[in-house]
Amino acid sequence: MGVRTIFLGLLLCGFALQTGCNPTNYRTDTDKIAGNIITEKQVQGTGKASKFSIERPSDVLRRRLLANQNLPTSSPASLGTDRLKKIEHWPEKNYPAAISEGNIDNINDVNKPITITLMQALQIGALNSFDYQTQKENVFQSALSLELERHSFRNTFVAQVQNLLSTDTTGDRAVSGTVTSGEIGASRKFQSGAEISTSIAIDLANLLTMGGASSTGLAGEGSIAIPLLRGSGRHIVAEPLTQAERDTIYAIWNFERYKKLFAVDIASKYLSVLQQLDKIKNSEADYRSRISSAKRSRRLADAGRIQEIEVDQAVQNELTSRQKWIAATQSYKRQLDSFKTFLGLPPDALIELDPNELKNLAASMQQLIDLNAGENETIDVNQVTSDSDLLKLLEADYKNAGPYEIEESLATKLAFENRYDLKTADGQVYDAQRAVVVAADALGAELTFLGSANIGSRRDKIGDATSDNSRFVANRGVFYTLLTIDLPLDRKRKSLEYRNSFIKLEQAVRTMQAAEDTIKTEIRNTLRDLLEARENMYIQAKAVSVAEKRVKSVNMFLEAGRAQIRDLLEAQDALLDAQNALTAAVVSYRVAELAIQRDTGVLEVDEKGLWKEYSPGGI
Repeated sequence: MGVRTIFLGLLLCGFALQTGCNPTNYRTDTDKIAGNIITEKQVQGTGKASKFSIERPSDVLRRRLLANQNLPTSSPASLGTDRLKKIEHWPEKNYPAAISEGNIDNINDVNKPITITLMQALQIGALNSFDYQTQKENVFQSALSLELERHSFRNTFVAQVQNLLSTDTTGDRAVSGTVTSGEIGASRKFQSGAEISTSIAIDLANLLTMGGASSTGLAGEGSIAIPLLRGSGRHIVAEPLTQAERDTIYAIWNFERYKKLFAVDIASKYLSVLQQLDKIKNSEADYRSRISSAKRSRRLADAGRIQEIEVDQAVQNELTSRQKWIAATQSYKRQLDSFKTFLGLPPDALIELDPNELKNLAASMQQLIDLNAGENETIDVNQVTSDSDLLKLLEADYKNAGPYEIEESLATKLAFENRYDLKTADGQVYDAQRAVVVAADALGAELTFLGSANIGSRRDKIGDATSDNSRFVANRGVFYTLLTIDLPLDRKRKSLEYRNSFIKLEQAVRTMQAAEDTIKTEIRNTLRDLLEARENMYIQAKAVSVAEKRVKSVNMFLEAGRAQIRDLLEAQDALLDAQNALTAAVVSYRVAELAIQRDTGVLEVDEKGLWKEYSPGGI
């Protein structure tokens, strides 16, 4: 009766486990575990924990634009996984579910064309970008891999119940019976290399014929295995766990580095689109000016004041200007579409960028332009006393540098302290060193101690029904120990792996050195970009001023008959080029400011994608 009760208990327990641990519970528990691991490794790797989730809200801007602006879609997948039709045998009826977080990107009415600021673009990219989401999932998956490695050193339990119904008609009399068996076991692997397992089995063999004889079996088993030479020691056994721990930190570092790169890329592309929009404005003004010049040349030619060939030149330049205006417009549209897809938004969405961002940037740079203008005046030829004075050139310097034009040595020091990709490369050198140790261990002999104990006996066959009930006496059983040794007679494969481990170590060191050199090169080039863009801003600001004065003067001389139409056309060309070059220099300088913060690793980007720039005073 007691054995039957135990079997019934095992069956009920199994049913409870099956109904309690459904797919939803498994998924939510896994999410919690991964979240805890990521928080733990964030603190270890960056010194702080930040909000992290791979579950994206369903009301992201991409989806709202597709729905509210009636943009074409090809399938339900266009709107997200929660809109997919659940297929047959789908495990969770309510997952994925729509998740609404309200106004998460500060964009309200999307039923009409919307204008987004640079800060909004940063938030939109963090929520909508496909690549950004993939980077987050890489971190999550690394946490799952770590959990799997950790699980290999925990207690593992198994429970099994089976019922066998058998009929044997090969003899003189048919024999029928049942065997019900239940087994519960546990095992554990330790980081020293030792493995322990125990199990207990209960059997009930019962004949349905021949008087209904029955017998119960009760058996216990335990074993231990301890490696004494090769494969022993925590540094060898737990190496996969150690690597998984470090890989998770690497994944977090890679994501932190990616966020900085992504934010600067957004700013660069955003300002490039506005730069192209400014080109349209300049091209439009130039086109109107060329139309006026062509009409004026026609009037002057009719009055006999200029030749007909000059009229043709003006008309030709008018047509060229129109072509440039159209080309600038189409280039702007292409760049805007490309920027929208970079953010993860539909390219056909009605979105514009805020032109005030460029105006505000130009205004903020004006002080720097004015400061450099006072220090970089051209040589007054009227005061030149010798050829040597005339040939004396003023080199670009850092006398009136911007706040982020820091010394190269300081910038390099900041990068070495803050660049996560360099930390990863340096950490992988240590990984390669540990791999050498593991490969060396594999060259040795294997010596393993095995111990086992079996108490009681099983009744797991129909024929056992006529046997006596099993007796379970702790000091009566079968006990044995075994010592096995595997001599290192043939270690060709392992010796080659050992040699390769040193080669991989050298490669890891070179990779770290290359990363170090790359960082130095990036910093040196970005500082040069800052210097060049600052000088260029001043030069082009001066060029715009001169070109505007030149156009005005040529117009006056043309009216007085002291200039040709070609002079006006050349002056207009110079003005357009200078205007476009000035905008490009302003954008280049701002992007370089962000780039030097990115390259030194001091630009901070939060979980929303928003940056916090490094304080120049802190530098």
